[in-house]
Amino acid sequence: MSWIDKIPLLPLLIVALALGLAPFVPEPHLWEKLKMLVAGTLVRPIDIFDLLLHASAPVLLLIKLLRMAFVTNNSINRLS
Repeated sequence: MSWIDKIPLLPLLIVALALGLAPFVPEPHLWEKLKMLVAGTLVRPIDIFDLLLHASAPVLLLIKLLRMAFVTNNSINRLS
């Protein structure tokens, strides 16, 4: 997963916020699609694609942040 380490954090954060919150009015698509998923109404292929599209960058950001925390903690433990 070294390719995740090569992605700069700031641009990933900007893309994750933009995709995760777009469109801003009346409510973000990601929130709308997550509500549909919980309600069991996320059945149309376009809605599933929309969920994957809007969730991809925030999920990648979460993976990168967790990996950064794990690698940092792991390297500190090796030095001790």
